[in-house]
Amino acid sequence: MIRLIKSTFYKEQKVKAKLIEFITSASKLSMGSECSKFEDNFSKFQDRRFTCFVNSGSSANLLLLQSLLNLGKIKKGDTVAFSSLTWSTNVMPIIQLGLKPVPIDVSITNLNVTSENLISSFNENPFKVIFITNLLGFCADLDKIKEFCDERNIMLLEDNCESLGSELRNEKLGNFGLASTSSFFVGHHLSTIEGGAVSTNDQELSRMLKITRAHGWSRNISNEERNMLAKKNKIDSFYDDYSFYELGFNFRPNEISGFIGNHQLLYLSEIVDLRERNFKLFHQASCKNKNLITLDVKHLSTISNFAFPMIFKSKSTFIKYRDAFLKNKVEIRPIVGGDITQQPFFKKTNDKKYKMKNANIIHDKGFYIPNNPELTKGEIETLANLISSDI
Repeated sequence: MIRLIKSTFYKEQKVKAKLIEFITSASKLSMGSECSKFEDNFSKFQDRRFTCFVNSGSSANLLLLQSLLNLGKIKKGDTVAFSSLTWSTNVMPIIQLGLKPVPIDVSITNLNVTSENLISSFNENPFKVIFITNLLGFCADLDKIKEFCDERNIMLLEDNCESLGSELRNEKLGNFGLASTSSFFVGHHLSTIEGGAVSTNDQELSRMLKITRAHGWSRNISNEERNMLAKKNKIDSFYDDYSFYELGFNFRPNEISGFIGNHQLLYLSEIVDLRERNFKLFHQASCKNKNLITLDVKHLSTISNFAFPMIFKSKSTFIKYRDAFLKNKVEIRPIVGGDITQQPFFKKTNDKKYKMKNANIIHDKGFYIPNNPELTKGEIETLANLISSDI
C-alpha cells in the first residue's frame, strides 16, 4: 500500500533516538525552553517576527480569531469570508465565536480563491475579514487579493496549514496577511505529532496570542508588559500569576513537541524540495491525461505540495480512476473537506443556502493521492504511471 502518511515525522528513527535521550534527561516536559526555541526558529524560516506555538492547527485558527476579538480589531457579528474548499476548523471558529461566515468559491484549476471571485463576493456581500485558505501548497493571485484588501481596509488572514514553504513570486505563503496559521500534525510538511502556530509581524497581536493561548493570564509575556497590565488593572503582585486578563483557552504545546519541531526544522528545506520534485513529476504526468482538469499553478515560484489533487471531467471517469488507484493499493481520499457549505455542521448552523459551483465539482469529481518526502523511486513511478494512464 502506498500510504498518504508514511511516518510520524521525517527521519523518524533518527529523531526518535534523540527524543528518547531528551525525555530521560529533561527536568521539565510542559511548555518551556524547547517551545520558545521552536517559536524563534520557525519565525526565522517563515520570515515573520513572531510565532505563537500551540497544540494544533485547529487551535491556531481559534486562537487567532479570539485574540483579534480580545484586541477589539474585530467584533461579534462581523462578516468573515472564507474559502469554500477548506478544512472544517478553518470555518468552525468563525461560527463558534459569533462571527458571520461567508463562503467564496474557488478556482477549478488551482483550488483557491481568486481576486476575481473575492471582489465579486465582496460587491454582493461586503465583509470585514477574509480568512483565506492556501490549499495543498497552492494559492491563486494572493498578491492581488492583498492589494484589494489593503485598498478596502479588509483584514487578510491566511490558513497556511497545507502550504508551508510554498512561495508566490518569491514571497512565502502565509506572509501576505496580518497573520497566518500553520499545522504540524502528522503527515503535514513539518510534524510535531500534534501542533500548530500563529505567525505575525504585529507585536500587539503577538502579545495577545500568548495571553489568550494560556487561560488569559500574563505569565508568558515580558515582565514589562506584565507590570503594565497589573498596574492598569490594579492587581497586587501577590495575585498576578493567577489573574486572568482576557478570554482564553489552554492551547499550550509541550516540550516533546517543541523538541521534535526543532529537529524537523533542520530538514524542512529538504522536505519542501522533495515535495516540489514529486509534484512536478506528477503534474507532468497529469498533463498527458485528457480525462483530467489541468492544474494551473505556474505563477508559484515554489510549490511545497501537500498532496497531489486529481479532478476529473466526468463522474464516471472519476469512479474508474478511484477504483483503479484503490485496486493498485494506493491510499486516496476526498480533497480536504470538500465544499464546506455542504457539510452537515455548516447546514445546521446556517439558514442560507450557497451554491459553490467549483468547490462542489472538486468534491464530487476529485481525490488526492500521496505526495510526501519519503516516497520511494518505485512508488513515484507507480503513481506517475497511474496518473497518466488512459483507463
